[in-house]
Amino acid sequence: MSLAWSDFARALADEPLPVALVDLDALERNVDRLRAQVRGTGKTLRVASKSVRHVGLLRRVLERGGDDFRGLMCFTPREAAFLATEGFDDLLVAYPSTRGLAEVAAQVRDGKTIRLMADGEAHLEAYQRAAEAAGVTLEVLLELDVAYQPMGGRLHLGVLRSPLRTAARIEAVAREAQRHGSLRVVGLMGYEAHVAGLPDATPFSRALNPARRALKRLSVPQIAQLRADAVEALRRAGVDPVVVNGGGTGSLSTTTSEAAVTEVTAGSGFLCSHLFDYYVGNVLEPAAFFALEVCREPEAGVVTCLGGGYVASGEPGWDRLPLPWLPRGLQYISIEGAGEVQTPLRVPSGVRLAVGDPVIFRHAKAGELAERFDAYALMSGGRIVAREPTYRGQGACFL
Repeated sequence: MSLAWSDFARALADEPLPVALVDLDALERNVDRLRAQVRGTGKTLRVASKSVRHVGLLRRVLERGGDDFRGLMCFTPREAAFLATEGFDDLLVAYPSTRGLAEVAAQVRDGKTIRLMADGEAHLEAYQRAAEAAGVTLEVLLELDVAYQPMGGRLHLGVLRSPLRTAARIEAVAREAQRHGSLRVVGLMGYEAHVAGLPDATPFSRALNPARRALKRLSVPQIAQLRADAVEALRRAGVDPVVVNGGGTGSLSTTTSEAAVTEVTAGSGFLCSHLFDYYVGNVLEPAAFFALEVCREPEAGVVTCLGGGYVASGEPGWDRLPLPWLPRGLQYISIEGAGEVQTPLRVPSGVRLAVGDPVIFRHAKAGELAERFDAYALMSGGRIVAREPTYRGQGACFL
């Protein structure tokens, strides 16, 4: 079912390069696979917009997900307000910010549901001012840090997110929020990045793979208990949680089993960037690509592509570079990697690439590709059937 290099070559014969592409057929299959993971669990799936950053694709994902999918997880208040103007609703801003709040409050006044994330008084005060100025009540979720914390919390293994690391702290901030008359705490979010975002079997640092798998195995029960305790803490503070959000593409199987959780989140899995190739049990398939032009052959067995330095965020390493995907077997020159203007690649025996041919790559992260291109060429049946703007193509750049 996956596209071959010859399929891409035919589709791109008259296409200016570089170009970003999405295989809509693969996207739909990924939606169906993720939908199957939540169906029957009593949870709904919230779509993470940062892993898509494309209004047309967000609409397609939500439509195909049906009643099992509900709402978007946004990454800034301004992005949430933008998506509200595009017709989306039930928007959760997962990352606290004190900017763009007037735009959010205006959308809430117009009837949109936009909820903000908080983990302390600074956020609450900013949200209160924005709510008062607009004459609305803003709904807030508290963020629980669910990193693995053995030895009584003296070790913190995971992403440094929120300072709210215990149920007691969640209860205290929920009570603080009650002093702000224009705010209402309605739930909780806890993202297990060290489970959902940590590959099990990466080829880039094989020696650490057993430790990664052990961390994930030990973390899952601790996360479930901490989330359940935090929900009870909210109830003690007089909050009836409407939303308890958790999970990511890489942890749906465990997060959906938690009774305290009302919804899970996925984003990268729809496009399946190459970091997801290194998860045990991954059933998703690549759906997002970009194509570069072979612009020269500096020596036998090497071709140079024009552009390609689309390096992903996170801990620096070879896994953050785009993956040369098709033809199979292409490899980076170790002293150059992916370059801003040129990317040399070693060509394996039996593969022939000529000047002008396309080389197909996959980005390490799903959403960041959209920050490099104004539009995605959308493919179906091996043909380009449409072109639609990314956020950037709509003049919308939020981070």
